[in-house]
Amino acid sequence: MTDRAAGPEGRADTTPRFAIAIPMLDEAGAAEALLSACRDAAQPLGPFEICVTNDGSRDNTAEVLLAFRAANPDVAMTIVTHPRPGGQSAAIHDAVRAARAPIIVTLDGDGQNPPEELPKVLAPLLSDTRPALLGLVAGQRAKRNDPLPKRLASRAANALRGWMLKDGTRDTGCGLKAFRRDAFLALPYFDHMHRFLPALFQRDGWSVAHVDVAHRPRVAGESKYTNLGRAIVGASDLIGVAWLIRRRRKLSAADVSISRGTEDEQHVAPEVAQ
Repeated sequence: MTDRAAGPEGRADTTPRFAIAIPMLDEAGAAEALLSACRDAAQPLGPFEICVTNDGSRDNTAEVLLAFRAANPDVAMTIVTHPRPGGQSAAIHDAVRAARAPIIVTLDGDGQNPPEELPKVLAPLLSDTRPALLGLVAGQRAKRNDPLPKRLASRAANALRGWMLKDGTRDTGCGLKAFRRDAFLALPYFDHMHRFLPALFQRDGWSVAHVDVAHRPRVAGESKYTNLGRAIVGASDLIGVAWLIRRRRKLSAADVSISRGTEDEQHVAPEVAQ
């Protein structure tokens, strides 16, 4: 169901059912094909929007994004522009803030996350029978299409993270994730937070579901990370997230009742799902 309200000049404004949030840095070679595939995968699911953050690209990513929007006027597309690279977490966070939809699905801007998997990741959250406390659906790559050193480094990092955080997720580096917008924006923000979303959602009392998804080799551009750089940053982040989990609220939103003092009122838990 979508909400309608009067927009500019009295035109009906349809709130999208979900938004596709995409971070991009120097992805001019992959952007057009990725956006076209996202459009095709999303259209059967109802009203949607695409929110792309151009994270300080130095190639012609900006021109490709503008050209796609001009060529697809039927697609609601918001472009967020960073004057210089702010990192993937900042790019995702700003795209989510710019979105209007209550449900967000993310994927990387390099084309390695197949847009054809978007319906699979979105399905649990778009279902009329979804659990009230389902906050995140995390994609997990069934088969990595990356060089062997990168796969080995990722496997070791995932094993260490899983041991320390007990988040029940074997692959937090997969860019395909769907989540409630309000729950995501309530999380503590820090650089590289996108790698710890299952643990952060669980910290706030939300449940996390997992789906296996495909993964493609990169066909354009180059990786923005090195194994050494990821390991150095990841170690300090892991310690910080472990600290955040230990300092979490003892009561979740579902445990709290509110009374406003009216005569016929009962104590009721605040809504945790729309």
